[in-house]
Amino acid sequence: MTHTKLINVFIVDDSEIVRDRLTAMLSEVASIKVVGQADNPLTATESIVQLKPDVVILDIFLAGGSGIHVLRNIREKKIAAKVIMLTNYAQDEYRKKCFEEGADFFFDKSIEFDRVTDVIQKLSAAV
Repeated sequence: MTHTKLINVFIVDDSEIVRDRLTAMLSEVASIKVVGQADNPLTATESIVQLKPDVVILDIFLAGGSGIHVLRNIREKKIAAKVIMLTNYAQDEYRKKCFEEGADFFFDKSIEFDRVTDVIQKLSAAV
């Protein structure tokens, strides 16, 4: 018998449409709960440190800054969340930089959007 753990997810993207789409997609899965969202680096970092979600979905380019800086900041603060980079900028240099800074997954928004749910469901089942 497999046990699934409730996975708390925090979404960081400067597009309200993307945040709404992710929230709708993830809320269809019983083991996933979206606990918050942010559209800028400062709010994102503060909220992630406070809420300590299991998973952070993070865009690279944000209003007023960079998701890579958010990633670096939460790793420096020893936040153990799995980080899924979800971006329209899937070039190798961004992919490499994100993994160097501690990202766990890196997906191209235009072709891999739906993989986010699969990955989080696998994380939920693995607990």
